[in-house]
Amino acid sequence: VKGLLKLDQVCIDNNIFRLHYKATVIILIAFSLLVTSRQYIGDPIDCIVDEIPLNVMDTYCWIYSTFTIPNRLTGIAGKDIVQPGVASHVDGHDEVKYHKYYQWVCFVLFFQAMLFYVPRYLWKTWEGGRIKMLVLDLNMPIMNEEAKERKKILVEYFADNIKGHNFYAMRFFFCEVLNFVNVLGQIYFMDFFLDGEFSTYGSDVVRFTEMEPEERGDPMARVFPKVTKCTFHKYGPSGSVQKFDGLCVLPLNIVNEKIYVFLWFWFILLTILTGISLLYRFAVIMMPKLRLLMLRARSRLSSHEEVELISSWCQMGDWFILYQLGKNIDPLIYKEIICELAQKVVGKEIV
Repeated sequence: VKGLLKLDQVCIDNNIFRLHYKATVIILIAFSLLVTSRQYIGDPIDCIVDEIPLNVMDTYCWIYSTFTIPNRLTGIAGKDIVQPGVASHVDGHDEVKYHKYYQWVCFVLFFQAMLFYVPRYLWKTWEGGRIKMLVLDLNMPIMNEEAKERKKILVEYFADNIKGHNFYAMRFFFCEVLNFVNVLGQIYFMDFFLDGEFSTYGSDVVRFTEMEPEERGDPMARVFPKVTKCTFHKYGPSGSVQKFDGLCVLPLNIVNEKIYVFLWFWFILLTILTGISLLYRFAVIMMPKLRLLMLRARSRLSSHEEVELISSWCQMGDWFILYQLGKNIDPLIYKEIICELAQKVVGKEIV
């Protein structure tokens, strides 16, 4: 997390990409640490039951899960029901919903954080520090003789390798698609993890706040109940099986419900932004005119004729490298690079 909080000296991606591997990874790891501290340092469950030692009951119910009665979620607590989802039930007649996932929340959040970092890891491996090597120290406005020599080397490299960067760009575009696939897949994964409740969780919570108190069933109490039931079986003095119904309080679910409400809105926002980013990327690939306008905006100090000349000569990969360099190189030096590169391109055309 400390490494992710640092600003990169050289930018090799874009803001949407950073939302995935920086913002989302930090959020998920922070939530995982929060749940872990409450789960393994605090007291995640407290149960009350007659004749069974409380520590035994707590451990048993934590390991083997607790349950609620879904058709007893609505009503006034203390009058119609004891607590939402807590009521007497008949085996085989009333529906019983078991809650086992709360043991795994901290691990799942950490696993999700790792998945969000995979596209960044792939791109960093494939990129191989190329932009950093090309930029060198050209992000300073004042150049010494050594910097001038490096600028000359950069222009020579680009002129000699023009039309040879398409594979480099396509690998970055693949990682952008991977980001989109990952965030969509994670929404479905969390829906599976929470027994089909996550896909509508946020919208249900918003709808719940607008309903009358007597009518509304709290979706947070349905997915992350704070009070549940637990059944303990043991042999009685005569060898018969005795059943003990316990009432369990899960303070950890106060944290879990808030975490997943936030994640629902965050993942929806991230999916929309990433989808728009992919549409923009598709437009960039298919429309050379758009690439020209973007390169012109990036190299605003250069003359339009020089930018048009380079843009007409560049393929998609070359444009992408030039655009990335424009993010990292000082505008005055970038103007000189564009000018010298345009002269090189004219030389190639004459030949």
